[in-house]
Amino acid sequence: MTVFTVGYEGLDIDAFMSLLAKHGIETVVDIRELPLSRKRGFSKKALASVLNLSGLEYVHMVELGCPKPVRDRYRVDRNWKRYTDGFLKYLGTQQEAIADLSDLVSSSHCALLCYEADFNFCHRSMVAHAVRDYCGADVEHLKAEGARTTSPASIRMAFAQVDRPG
Repeated sequence: MTVFTVGYEGLDIDAFMSLLAKHGIETVVDIRELPLSRKRGFSKKALASVLNLSGLEYVHMVELGCPKPVRDRYRVDRNWKRYTDGFLKYLGTQQEAIADLSDLVSSSHCALLCYEADFNFCHRSMVAHAVRDYCGADVEHLKAEGARTTSPASIRMAFAQVDRPG
């Protein structure tokens, strides 16, 4: 049993669908609190439609999205540790949603969906780890070749790695 995660940053809808097909994904679980996107094909209705037309299921689990106060604070201070602490505190109150997601993962090849290409700087990693802790599922992060991140946290970390004395 595996819970997959996927970010659509840097992908168009065709590349995204190919990535899902390549990994045998049957259900996309959208864990964005607000499933809206400026990127064509990735808002809730459009995404659900293309997935359903391809024989895949779309599930939106708003309870596993990052709450607005946590997102807003991160936009201001760009403090990843504070974001992580805030989201994990919130996630600790969502045991029923984690249990429901774990049940879904046990019956379908599911991919948790959010925007960021780099799973290290996305709340979907924390949700996937909560599922792992709940039901023992393995976690696998899907990434399309050539997908690049523009996440400020990812970019800062990349520069920190380069600037670090070796």
